[in-house]
Amino acid sequence: MADPQSLDFIVNRKQWSEHHFEEGPAPGDLAAGQVLFRVDRFAFTANNISYALAGDMLRYWDFFPAREGCGRIHTMGFGDVVASRHPEVAEGTRCFGFYPMSRYLVIEPSHATATQIVDGVAHRQGLAPAYNQYSPAKADALYAADREDPLMLMRGLFMTSFLAEDFLAESSHHGARQVLITSASSKTSIALAFVVAQRGSAKAVGLTSARNLDFVRQLGFYDEVRLYEDVASLSADDPTVLVDMAGDATVNAAAHRHFGDALRYHCNIGATHWDARAAAPDEGLPGAKPEFFFAPGQIQKRSQDWGPEGLQERLGGAWGAFCDASDAWLRVVRGYGREAVEQVYLDTLAGRTRPAEGHVISLWDDEAAAGGR
Repeated sequence: MADPQSLDFIVNRKQWSEHHFEEGPAPGDLAAGQVLFRVDRFAFTANNISYALAGDMLRYWDFFPAREGCGRIHTMGFGDVVASRHPEVAEGTRCFGFYPMSRYLVIEPSHATATQIVDGVAHRQGLAPAYNQYSPAKADALYAADREDPLMLMRGLFMTSFLAEDFLAESSHHGARQVLITSASSKTSIALAFVVAQRGSAKAVGLTSARNLDFVRQLGFYDEVRLYEDVASLSADDPTVLVDMAGDATVNAAAHRHFGDALRYHCNIGATHWDARAAAPDEGLPGAKPEFFFAPGQIQKRSQDWGPEGLQERLGGAWGAFCDASDAWLRVVRGYGREAVEQVYLDTLAGRTRPAEGHVISLWDDEAAAGGR
């Protein structure tokens, strides 16, 4: 019986709401050194929209090439090696890592051990190394078979938040006493609030919409929560770091004008309000100039400071605590097939998803076809 055909979810790089599916034959014979993943399932959150936003600036579109003008958004998920012509990669190896919204992925490992497989394919040269790595489940210290879905949904964004908080803490939060976090209901923001609270050297203050206000307050991770329009109710005298997960130009301007010189640092990470972003930053705003946070850069720094094992030990301890705390609020929703993938994508793009839900989706038609896990 022939292998099921390939299927890719493709977006217009300039107009993300325009999308389509591309079908093709299943990958054929591999070249020497190549490995074929069958993509089981992957998570999709507002964080993935941020990848599209930074697609040109950070070359995210280059990870999984598509025809001119089109893009394949990368996601975090699990795949199984179904064919291998690499001597160090066995068929049946299950890996966590970055995958396209597709059924298959062919890689060309430049490095492969029991703990790490690194894709060295030509079009990934010069890209952030952290995104080229695939972690075999059997040797992954953070892996648990019954927690694959939370791993897909939150491991990547938790790492971003862990590293962002670490980056801010290195500078003693630039002298600030509170970390003001926009899009407080997003999972990346929730993770950031958690690690800020765990360290305890600054308050975590969230900004959110009326729709999500009760949910954010009930989490218990934020010291204070305000509506976007009530940012002026916060004390303007408190030295503040703004961590922007929303990318909303109006919200950011209001925060800058309210805090003025008390806004000691402005860290850009996400774009959950991607349609409200400004074409260019307003250079006339008071307070610190916005700076983009690039998580792979902090990974490289801390890998040198602490060693790779030291980084993983610290990350693993923090992740375990966050994962346990998330059991109280996170509800995983699985979906299979084209319609499910399309619906989750459009709902996330439009901000219609519920913050307590985490969507894990697959381009296979049902759970059995996806691998039955």
